[in-house]
Amino acid sequence: MTDTSPAVTAVVAARNEEGYIEACVRSLLAQQSPIGGFEVIVAEGMSEDATRSILERLAKEDSRLTVIDNPDQITPAAFNVAIRQARGRYIAFMSAHARYPEDYLVRCFELAERLAADNVGGPAIAEGHGFLQRAIAASHHSPFSVGGASWHSLEYEGKASTVFGGFYRRDVFNRIGMFDENLVRNQDDELNFRLELAGGVIWQSPSVRSWYTPRSTLNGLFRQYRQYGYWKVRVLLKHGRTPSLRHYVPATFVLALASDFLLVLLAYLGTLAAPHSSWTVAIEWLAAIFAVAPISYLVVLATASVTTAARSGWDLLLVLPAVFATYHLAYGIGFLQGLIDFGLRRRVVPPAGMSQITR
Repeated sequence: MTDTSPAVTAVVAARNEEGYIEACVRSLLAQQSPIGGFEVIVAEGMSEDATRSILERLAKEDSRLTVIDNPDQITPAAFNVAIRQARGRYIAFMSAHARYPEDYLVRCFELAERLAADNVGGPAIAEGHGFLQRAIAASHHSPFSVGGASWHSLEYEGKASTVFGGFYRRDVFNRIGMFDENLVRNQDDELNFRLELAGGVIWQSPSVRSWYTPRSTLNGLFRQYRQYGYWKVRVLLKHGRTPSLRHYVPATFVLALASDFLLVLLAYLGTLAAPHSSWTVAIEWLAAIFAVAPISYLVVLATASVTTAARSGWDLLLVLPAVFATYHLAYGIGFLQGLIDFGLRRRVVPPAGMSQITR
């Protein structure tokens, strides 16, 4: 009996995406076909807008598209329900907010076949359309924003700890399990961490490219990266460590800032109450020592802002420091909040602001 299963299954998780989903799905259905063909599965999270009706219309037009329910409404659950229905030897996870070239699936397929890798992918190229969104997109490609994560680099080729989206061998999920549905964020990082621990090969190539639309406001960026930091703590508690030491740096920085502020306040109050006392002098010395961190940060922040503006447009220079600071403060605050909620309070259900993904 002839096997009619496609070589690749492209998966999209969608909820309330009426402004993006049709363009996304049409770009996937227009993909060049890898040897063996492909199918598209959209796990639809019970949307409150027109997303479902758009998808049903598209499914009637093209039999390669299948729409399934994701009643749990979170990304890892969407991916898992799609994996169970996927027929491809490879499964590609796609974003409703990304734009893909016509050869995306073919390039991933050829790379995975040639390298016999477990997961392949390329950099996510951020593209902004307004002033602030352009600054956020430009900062995305600076190593200063996220500590040099390889999937932010446009030129890197080689083994990686994770890649944008991901193009996985189907048997990976039989070997190491599915996405962790306890993670609202960082579920892909955690899965790739397990894959690395199991001896799997994750490969990034600049020949595989896609474009995505970042947040358009500092508030949106702050909420996004605060959630990233928060949920990274669940990865830490699950595995006893995180994939990289860079995940601890923002939280350490936030603690240093808070400590320095407190010491300066104590020194000021001490000067008022008992000027020139030994303990006041000691606190002043400690405040001076702790001030090294924020001063050093400001120097690096200015350097990264100038470098990024030179590459992406000098008109962005004035706002780039605020964008970079948003990445770091949001992630650090989120990480510390995660330590309190998951580590100290043993909280099972996170607050609403940490369990709902918004744009």
